[in-house]
Amino acid sequence: MSHRDRPSRCPFHVTANEEGTPPRRRFLRGLGLTGLGVGLAGLYPGRVLSAEPLQTPPQGKEVTSAPLARDPQLSWPFHGRHQQGVVTPRPATGMVVAFDVLAGDRDGLQRLFETLTARIAFLTQGGRYPQRDPHYPPPDSGILGPDIPPDGLTVTLALGDALFDQRFGLDAARPRHLQRMTGFPNDALEAERCHGDIALQFCANTLDTCYHALRDIIKHTPGLMLVRWKQEGTVPLLPPSPGDFDGSARNFLGFRDGSANPSNDDAALMDELVWVDGTGENEPAWAQGGSYMAVRIIRNFVERWDRTPLGEQEAIFGRRKMSGAPLSGGNEQDVPDYSDDPEGHITPLDAHIRLANPRTPATQHNRILRRPFNYSNGVEANGQFDMGLLFICFQADLDAGFITVQQRLNGEPLEEYIKPVGGGYFFVLPGAINQQDFLGRSLLNATA
Repeated sequence: MSHRDRPSRCPFHVTANEEGTPPRRRFLRGLGLTGLGVGLAGLYPGRVLSAEPLQTPPQGKEVTSAPLARDPQLSWPFHGRHQQGVVTPRPATGMVVAFDVLAGDRDGLQRLFETLTARIAFLTQGGRYPQRDPHYPPPDSGILGPDIPPDGLTVTLALGDALFDQRFGLDAARPRHLQRMTGFPNDALEAERCHGDIALQFCANTLDTCYHALRDIIKHTPGLMLVRWKQEGTVPLLPPSPGDFDGSARNFLGFRDGSANPSNDDAALMDELVWVDGTGENEPAWAQGGSYMAVRIIRNFVERWDRTPLGEQEAIFGRRKMSGAPLSGGNEQDVPDYSDDPEGHITPLDAHIRLANPRTPATQHNRILRRPFNYSNGVEANGQFDMGLLFICFQADLDAGFITVQQRLNGEPLEEYIKPVGGGYFFVLPGAINQQDFLGRSLLNATA
């Protein structure tokens, strides 16, 4: 493992010229760590430390999407071919915020991309804001104090289908599979909670860190973009179950979530399933190193679910509720084997895990990398909770990934207990390679 693959613990720095500058497992390959250069003086790279590796799953086992334990000084490299927050281990909190772009021309759009790059670079590495004349607004909200810890923060910038229109001359460079999210049969999509020109995914150890980053970005982008919708969520930090090599999180239906996630520290697998490589995919060259992000706000009817017999719940999911093990037995990470159950006597043919991943050679390329969080938005007028899953997934091919999987799930028994109400499809931009680069540069250059 090279120094570029490890997270860092960032000391705090301040320089005289900062005034006015808006300043699951193993650690992953392909991300760089440098400071931003001209115009991005608020970023300060920290020293890089190694971390104790987690246990490798035995052969025949699957990895889980366990959230990373909290370390306020943990930071993830900003520079690299790929952005943070995709294969980076999932922390305890997450938030997706969609925006409408207000910039009136390409110069304004470039200024937005450059500003977002500068702010994300600083916020994800940590630092200290300068003191200012108290007669002026403070340079920061102050909710994290004068020293901004990185707190495991990642901020991922993605573009919606709506941005590839005539406003900025981007239509000819649209990623091949990017499209406006349309409803599936069980959806009840609410217009005010869907789509957007761009989306930012914030992930950190604490929600306060996500809120701080969001407010900082809004403060530095006046007149360039406007919040369209926001949804945050959390996942519990769970220790491994007895006999397991890793722990996973539970959703608000009480089942372990992410048991069959592809291994995000398998670089070859991520290249196959998650990252757009631009070869053989008919994707524009500028999109190499990006990914497709599908976001779904899925309400859970928990009151109805809590009155459903346990055996029925387990048959609907295809797993044991407490252990997470497949109905065929074993531990959570044991790979379900349907070859000796062709009629679904053990795992029903319409069980969620069996429909989502039939585990045939033909469906291996449909796998997606999931990054879900639980959300709770309060109480509806009828006294029921508005709570459920902020579902986020990444894939190299949106059609072969999320859309195909969701089409297989249409009509599943779980639909009686869930209702998707919002979200959208977005394309995660390639990373900023070095100090002179910014997120979105390859797209703007390709359409100049």
